[in-house]
Amino acid sequence: MTDLLETVVENREMVQPHHANMLDVTHGGNVMKWMDEVGAMAAMRFAGETCVTARVDRMDFERPIPVGDTAFITAYVYDVGSSSVKVRIVTEREDLRTHEREKTTESYFVYVAIDEDEAPTTVPELTVDTTEGERLREEALAGENGN
Repeated sequence: MTDLLETVVENREMVQPHHANMLDVTHGGNVMKWMDEVGAMAAMRFAGETCVTARVDRMDFERPIPVGDTAFITAYVYDVGSSSVKVRIVTEREDLRTHEREKTTESYFVYVAIDEDEAPTTVPELTVDTTEGERLREEALAGENGN
């Protein structure tokens, strides 16, 4: 069994001009790629197996990330099936000079754990042993259901 808080992965990507669109903000495809990578890390950290992307439930882009800021990405496992792992992924725009952050993008990905033959394999039970873990799980479940 793995506790929810043990699955939290945080990563930063510095937004460079080659990541930007013609408006000098991060191209949405780059944000999606970064989110998928961090989400997969959280899923693999939980499952102890290679995990592949099975589904993206939705991708909500709330505001852009300008060139020069960082994309601060947080992912964690909030629910599991027999071989599937549900991960909430939130991206924030971060100004490293001022430490200001604001949410830019949120999504819910489903990964499937696979074995060395690339066949689906079982994952452990997810536990939630802390108040913080319960808060994160409740936020993810509410967001997944569009609340």
